[in-house]
Amino acid sequence: MIREVLTYPNKLLRTKSSDVEKFDEELHTLLDDMYDTMMAENGVGLAAIQIGIPLNALIINLPNEEDFQDKEDLIEAINPVITHKDGVQVFVEGCLSVPGFNEEVKRAEHIIVEYYNRHGEKLTMECEDFLAVAWQHEMEHLTGHLFIENLSITKRKKFEKEWKKKHKNKN
Repeated sequence: MIREVLTYPNKLLRTKSSDVEKFDEELHTLLDDMYDTMMAENGVGLAAIQIGIPLNALIINLPNEEDFQDKEDLIEAINPVITHKDGVQVFVEGCLSVPGFNEEVKRAEHIIVEYYNRHGEKLTMECEDFLAVAWQHEMEHLTGHLFIENLSITKRKKFEKEWKKKHKNKN
């Protein structure tokens, strides 16, 4: 089922999510709905809080070489923790919760993440480049942060100004 994606400045997006304790049917439904929602919105990642559920759950599905998001490549991560990060990369990011805005963000180039799958099995993933960016971006949502908070003061002010102008015209 496709759910509504919360958009900035919705206060719920500032909520710090809690760990998932039950790996049950309810969690599976949430993950399935997150996938349907992400695909409907043409996203590559989604955190549960973005659909108003303050749980430490996120999904990532990057396009492959054919620019196709294969469900076989879907990552469903419950209670993820970054155990290592190094290097620096700058990547232009966007966010379903901040539609129509993209900007360069500096993040770690290489990370190791520990997380659980939907069945409660513990997994470890080592990644770099775009996948590392996606992980870090989605995990920020779990702590109640948005990528725009990583921007320099100047870029942040520019964003706020453009955002207000764009959304004033919609009302």
